[in-house]
Amino acid sequence: MSERRTDAARIALAWRELRRGASGQVLRSHLLGPDGPRLEQAQLDALEIIAAEPDGLPMGDFADALRVEPSSATRAVDRLVRLGLAERIRHDGDKRIVLARATADGAATVAQVQRLRASGMQRLLEPFDDDEQAQLASLLERLVDSIDRVVAELAAEVAAETSGRR
Repeated sequence: MSERRTDAARIALAWRELRRGASGQVLRSHLLGPDGPRLEQAQLDALEIIAAEPDGLPMGDFADALRVEPSSATRAVDRLVRLGLAERIRHDGDKRIVLARATADGAATVAQVQRLRASGMQRLLEPFDDDEQAQLASLLERLVDSIDRVVAELAAEVAAETSGRR
């Protein structure tokens, strides 16, 4: 049992180090270039999601893809629009539906980031052989699934507590 706790503690420390700002800033600067847009990771994530849908993405779908509330998605698009990286358009078939779409500058930014990220990931993964890389990918995918499950459980617990108080 203590070995499992030790592994959990090691994972927690590694997670913390992955989130630290200093290395994140250096990597972000590498991905966006010294003169690139001043995007935080959340805005870059948002831009990548939007750019993946060249015809535009309904705002509700965008919020779901970001895993945020619609108001947070709206603020993310607002920032990208101000930077000239995204735009809002109306759906051709239903003018009530607002879509977020990457501008040409936004699409070019995403293409640049994806090229540099691929190069950077190759460098980061050099110490790992092919089997270790496949195992790491599988473990990270399982971790994301576990995080999604726990978040859903916590949200359900909060909803149950809230409804029980009424």
